[in-house]
Amino acid sequence: MHPLKQLIIKRQQGEAVGIASYCTANNLALDALMEHGLATDEYVLIEATANQVNQFGGYTGMLPKDFADIVYKKAEQMGLSAEHIILGGDHLGPLVWSADTAEVAMEKSRELVRLFVLAEYTKIHLDTSMKLADDPVDEALSPDVVAERGVELYKVCIEAFEELKTEKAEALRPVFIIGSEVPIPGGMQSHGDSDTEEEELEVTKVTDFERTLEAYDLAFHKAGVPEAWNDVIAVVVQPGVEFGDDSIFHYDSENASDLCARLKDFPNLVFEGHSTDYQTFESLTQMVEDGIAILKVGPALTFGLREALFSLSKIEAELIPAESCAHYIEVLEAMMLENPGNWQKHYQGTEAELAFKRKYSFSDRARYYMGLDAVVNAQQKLFENLSRVRIPLNILHQYMPFQYEQVVRGELELDPVALAKNGVIQFVQDYSVAIEG
Repeated sequence: MHPLKQLIIKRQQGEAVGIASYCTANNLALDALMEHGLATDEYVLIEATANQVNQFGGYTGMLPKDFADIVYKKAEQMGLSAEHIILGGDHLGPLVWSADTAEVAMEKSRELVRLFVLAEYTKIHLDTSMKLADDPVDEALSPDVVAERGVELYKVCIEAFEELKTEKAEALRPVFIIGSEVPIPGGMQSHGDSDTEEEELEVTKVTDFERTLEAYDLAFHKAGVPEAWNDVIAVVVQPGVEFGDDSIFHYDSENASDLCARLKDFPNLVFEGHSTDYQTFESLTQMVEDGIAILKVGPALTFGLREALFSLSKIEAELIPAESCAHYIEVLEAMMLENPGNWQKHYQGTEAELAFKRKYSFSDRARYYMGLDAVVNAQQKLFENLSRVRIPLNILHQYMPFQYEQVVRGELELDPVALAKNGVIQFVQDYSVAIEG
């Protein structure tokens, strides 16, 4: 049985359990997640978005199979059983091709989902909520159209699964997530005003949740696959959590109470919450208790890693002659300026404000640059420099107090790579405890 179906059964039995869903392609972040899964014996759910990997390579240059191979190879090298890995495809649909007509975008989407399923991604989020080039401009996209397109992709997924089974009889049948959060994935495009933290983020209306289910039910029946509900385990909603450049909308259980109360009428479903990055441990725990049992997190992982790498760079500057330093912070900034496409439309402000956001924004557009050769080389030089010296505990406390506490307790090795990966783990640990029930 699929692990996520087991989760549904446990919740039906009264256990307030959940699962964290990690969306990252960063090598160090993936290593940290694998090591944590090995240490805790937890399932490691790793997701790839449609713009990250697709049949044209995505921004990583990888096909779905390429990314899956990397994940499974890392797991094997660390001694983590493949059965403890769940691969997910996030926002699978015409997200990347919304400028195309429906005919063209859906043709590309069909090939996209097919490749994900053939590569044994078994958690499939079908997202057809975006308007395409020939959709009406002056009106909202009908839930019926969204559902019809989603069901079209569902059928392709099942066909691909049947094809996969002919080659691998023990292949695990995928489970599906429907619906979409607002705004688009990756965090809201903040206008840089920290007062947004005081505003109220609109929670998905109960009627909209019901309308999604009704539209899919009609579409499943029209397509002759009413049994498809056996494969659907979750609906993506906006429970009132989000983040901008320097602001966080924290979960308020009371604001989501009507929505979560309605979920109880559908015991075979849970909610999936996106953009749960930077929520407090208490908020994450409450979300799981309320039925938001799949907690998506992405930018926070590389934000924590970037934070640790910046701290290590500060330590390096204190211990290593300037001419020998890796200058990681400066190299990352240079690459972001040289290739502005992944941050320019997301950050607004003066030149000074833009420079600040490139480094420190919660939306962490820096993550798109951390895998570039120049940045990876600077990272490696940073690690090599700090591996050749003993990092004094007093300077560690100055720049990495969270890691210092673990080092002095003997829980963390005083090693630059371990310290960097712990920047990821400091966020993961909150999820790990929150999902236990």
